[in-house]
Amino acid sequence: MNIVTTDRHLVILDAPSNLGLRPPAPGVVPGCYKAPWALRDTGLVRRLGASDAGALVPPRYVATWKPGDGVRNGAAIAAYARALAGRVSGIRRDGGFPVLLGGDCSILLGPALALREAGRYGLAYLDAHADFRHLGNSPHVGSAAGEDLALVTGRGEDYLTDIGGLRPYVRDEDVIVLGVRDEEDLRDIADSGLAYVPAGDLDDLRDRATRVLGRDELDGFWIHVDADVLDPSILPAVDSPTPGGLDAAELTELLRTLLALPGAAGLEVTILDPDLDEDGSQSALLADILVAALTG
Repeated sequence: MNIVTTDRHLVILDAPSNLGLRPPAPGVVPGCYKAPWALRDTGLVRRLGASDAGALVPPRYVATWKPGDGVRNGAAIAAYARALAGRVSGIRRDGGFPVLLGGDCSILLGPALALREAGRYGLAYLDAHADFRHLGNSPHVGSAAGEDLALVTGRGEDYLTDIGGLRPYVRDEDVIVLGVRDEEDLRDIADSGLAYVPAGDLDDLRDRATRVLGRDELDGFWIHVDADVLDPSILPAVDSPTPGGLDAAELTELLRTLLALPGAAGLEVTILDPDLDEDGSQSALLADILVAALTG
């Protein structure tokens, strides 16, 4: 495939953290840390015509955890968020459009912190799940990958939500959640006042997204893409596949719509697990979507 370029200076940075996930089985480490390698193996960097910013290596994953321990690997996640924020800020200072290859959803804390340090930014959150668990709607917390939207909007432990005294990194009114299909998740979002468009109701996306993300008071917005926003019939290699998701064409068009809005400041992709993708076909599909969206 030929290299296609856009006006954006795309910069690829690997964020191979699995710190926010519980072990998929006793003694097994979550495999999503391998996703950047799998995506790169499709020729993604070359196909995007992107610069390569290398990788930010995360702290060691510790599997031991029990209820009452707080957020699993919480201190390590906070340290990684600070380091990742620095890398994202550096890319943006140099005129780049960061594209982060995760990793689990807890990597969102890094760019959210970086953008909060720069001003007031919104968030387009594309995910099958709201990842909005916090003590206000759950009897306990545990894994940050199921709590990252709550954390970046200021709900949770201070050492994760208030780095640099900057809580919240994203205000509730500056978030739009797209693709969630769990009814309980949708109720939690609605109760908190966050804007959302369910997976099966994307026809008015441009208007809704523009109303939330295109407001004058915002300096721009970040795009979070969890691979499980796709239907498991086409991409089941995720930790929690949920029926009713988007197909490849729908996700491509959704991303193109968001990227066409003024203010798009960067993008991350998360949760793809190459351990569940033995022939690499799902990694190839996700890479194709990213190329089509970012260069279309």
